[in-house]
Amino acid sequence: MSLLGIDLGATKLATAIFSEEGAVLFRGTVPLKNRRGTEVGKFITDRVTNLFRSAERHGDIINSIGISVPGISRVKQGTVWAPNIPGWTDYPLLTEVQKVSRGIPVVIDSDRACSILGEIWQGKAKGCLDAIFLAVGTGIGAGILVNGEILRGSHDIAGATGWMALSRPFKNRYTECGCFEYHASGAGIAKVAGDFLSEDKGYRGELSGKKMENITAHDVFAAYENGDELAARVIDQCVGFWGMAVANLVSLFNPELVIFGGGVFGPAAKLIPAIKKEAAQWAQPISITQVRLEVSGLGGDAGVYGAGFLALKNSSRINTVK
Repeated sequence: MSLLGIDLGATKLATAIFSEEGAVLFRGTVPLKNRRGTEVGKFITDRVTNLFRSAERHGDIINSIGISVPGISRVKQGTVWAPNIPGWTDYPLLTEVQKVSRGIPVVIDSDRACSILGEIWQGKAKGCLDAIFLAVGTGIGAGILVNGEILRGSHDIAGATGWMALSRPFKNRYTECGCFEYHASGAGIAKVAGDFLSEDKGYRGELSGKKMENITAHDVFAAYENGDELAARVIDQCVGFWGMAVANLVSLFNPELVIFGGGVFGPAAKLIPAIKKEAAQWAQPISITQVRLEVSGLGGDAGVYGAGFLALKNSSRINTVK
């Protein structure tokens, strides 16, 4: 018997078949190629159908499916809100997948929750009862484990940390993504670099030859590594925001571990000591000395491992994490 984990991102679909012990039997990633709405749903169901057939050819049987989605999984309704997938404001993903799942259990959760679940199963959070996965990629979100349970909130939106208010005054540009995400996500790093470029007319550094709309977080980190002054200002500001966010999370939840993941960590992994130093200035003074800050042990696979663990929990009804 095996488990199917599916991790839907904004631009790609990652899938993996796991043994019940967590060994990877198959792994694959395919781009979405600008699919929208029902096209994405059909892309997922076609992938499920093909993986069933492939498993059978190898003498295997998939007995449970877990799916990670980039947004809000409305558990009671079985629908998904995914802002980066056009048309997915209330998409009936559970029903669609159940049509091709041959009667086996299907469960869906947010990428935030799945990331911390993946770390609990096969990553840095093994054995933890209180831990947080801070995902910093295109956006920012947090999977929060409290007393061995995933914190979901009254409407399944807990962990939307991109909307943490970490600066005043409020600016209209925070409306779509939140203050924290605007300043310190992957997309935010590029935006802030553009803001600084527009303000600093005398700057002649590595980023000056680029159009503001074409700058990426990768460009900023590359310039930072080369000692570029403007890039250093952007990254130093990010360290400040990441540190304040950690301080708030540690003060609120008193976790034993905060894991940084997502594409930005990555190149920002070496900044963990600076982030903890910043956090120590703001956080509850005892709890900040008790928490560990680490980079994900699963990298970009945390979500698909978490989806696999969802499938395992749903098939065997283990109660370690609810």
